[in-house]
Amino acid sequence: MDLGKLNNTRRAAVDLVFFNRVPKVGSQTFMELLRRLALRNGFAFHRDQIQRVETIRLAPPDQAALAAHVNSFEPPAVYVKHVCFTNFTQYGLPEPIYVNLVRDPVERVISWYYYVRAPWYYVERKQAFPDIPLPDPRWLKKDFETCVLRGDRECRYLEGETREGIGDHRRQSLFFCGHADACTPFNTVGALQLAKRAVERHYAVVGVLEETLAVLEHYVPRFFRGAADVYWGEMERFIRINRNMFKPPVREEVKDLVRANFTRETEFYQFCRQRLHRQLLALRLPS
Repeated sequence: MDLGKLNNTRRAAVDLVFFNRVPKVGSQTFMELLRRLALRNGFAFHRDQIQRVETIRLAPPDQAALAAHVNSFEPPAVYVKHVCFTNFTQYGLPEPIYVNLVRDPVERVISWYYYVRAPWYYVERKQAFPDIPLPDPRWLKKDFETCVLRGDRECRYLEGETREGIGDHRRQSLFFCGHADACTPFNTVGALQLAKRAVERHYAVVGVLEETLAVLEHYVPRFFRGAADVYWGEMERFIRINRNMFKPPVREEVKDLVRANFTRETEFYQFCRQRLHRQLLALRLPS
């Protein structure tokens, strides 16, 4: 197994980590881990500001501005933002070290469904943006199983759709595919292939949080040295981050109904996990 082909860290032209974080994959926990590692390993930590509306797809001028903004930080540094994959070299800027996390796509949309219905979510939103209206109580009380079985609009995951107006980030692959129009149709082969290509060509490491730490320590040691010790040493603290006590269990048969519409999203998730396991094997580490 060729370790060089699996390690894109060597492609980076600057000592900057760009974590274009996917929502509801453990990214809040990972961000806190990065804060701790910044103190331990001597690099700067930066993140974007909380926004009223999260815009993850950017027009080319905004992509160029983002790339310039990230490159304005003195290396070594980390920058964190919810945004689609942005190819810095297209704008004449050095390639950073791209990292990200993924999660089972069905578990992820369930997590998002209850995340935006959690009481503390709206408390935080109202504190940041006082004029935001409160949602309909009936919507807040609606459970995921009812939403799916009743065929409500927000729980119909239709292949090829480009704009649902729901904002549930159902397209995990979009964060890797990029900003192009071809990336927006839900659960399509074209978007899947573009996302896979970006991971293979640009990302140092993409994986599930707990499984990723050993690979990060070896592939991106300047930033992730000691990551496993920090994470497991403070596990009780980390697992409490963004834990949603208001998320009830969802029956497997309901998950299976949803999963039938997430075939390419599931394939992308499995692709990322398989790549991570190949990286582990290349390092001769236990998987």
